[in-house]
Amino acid sequence: MFYREAGQYKTSYQADMAIFPLMQDRLGVAAIVALAYAVPLFTGNFVISTIMLPFMALVPAVIGLNILTGYTGLISLGSAGFMGVGAYACYKLTTLLPEVNILIWILCSGFFSAAIGVVFGLPSLRIKGLYLAVATLAAQFFLQWSFVRIPWLFNYNPSGAIEVPLRTLFGVAITGPTAAVEVKYLVALSFVVLLTWIASNLVHGRVGRSWMAVRDMDIAAQLMGIKLLESKLLAFAVSSFYCGVSGALFVFIYLGGAEAGTEFSIRLSFLILFAVIIGGLGSTIGSFFGAGFIVALPTILKFGLPAIGIAITGSIAEKLVVMVIGALTIYLLIVEPHGLARLWQITKQKLRVWPFPY
Repeated sequence: MFYREAGQYKTSYQADMAIFPLMQDRLGVAAIVALAYAVPLFTGNFVISTIMLPFMALVPAVIGLNILTGYTGLISLGSAGFMGVGAYACYKLTTLLPEVNILIWILCSGFFSAAIGVVFGLPSLRIKGLYLAVATLAAQFFLQWSFVRIPWLFNYNPSGAIEVPLRTLFGVAITGPTAAVEVKYLVALSFVVLLTWIASNLVHGRVGRSWMAVRDMDIAAQLMGIKLLESKLLAFAVSSFYCGVSGALFVFIYLGGAEAGTEFSIRLSFLILFAVIIGGLGSTIGSFFGAGFIVALPTILKFGLPAIGIAITGSIAEKLVVMVIGALTIYLLIVEPHGLARLWQITKQKLRVWPFPY
């Protein structure tokens, strides 16, 4: 009875095509955002540092890959490599121009990743499917090799690691060893809110409709007047931009440093892909569901099971994480290809017709 369209009249096309046409949806999103900003008030540093920070750092990459794979139908296995481009670009920018605020460089790092993404996205104009996946996999290995073999990227540090410097905003440390986890969480959350708002408007507008047309049938889309060159390269650019910002957040906000190319391995690329599949292809909210599941599952297994009396070691927990993610990915691909986002849509639909039979 409380989730109805009754009385909510649309007087314009823009209102009818709004991202959240129901007042209940708008209020719910506002409440979720307010609750997210209030997380440091009722949770400890452990929850923020082990779940919330990696979740916020990973969400932009999952959204970016969902734009490329879920909305445009182009497969990529190089997401971690593009994240590394953003992280190393941010490191070079903040060391070359330390007087500029680090938040600006985190956002600008995405443009460097977008440029690299366009270069490696050029094969998508001629190949697709498995062949495109292999091409992006080659990009992943090439970029990971560059992070280790090009000393200029890490300022000729003998260890090959990225050392995050101390940077402040209005006198408050936001990066570096002295930055509080609450502050870093709020910074990452602000980036996620901004990027999610941009992505939602993109996929619900003309650009998003052209991406979905290319995904459904690129030949028919081209006959309708959609330029495949611009649409596919734009999808690669936007996806890589989100991955680049995610990589900068991953290193500068979450980890506080990075070893010689180990953080951006092929394993991370597959985890991002699994998050997209589990959350739901072609769904922005599914990106949150998938990233949340991937991030929270290891913590739940390592600390939740012992809390209820099930003894488990760290190595066994890591193996269980891989098994659960693999099994759930296969199950959802067979039973529910649209992932957890589809289950959320079904729940909302049941609320809209409750208490009548569904």
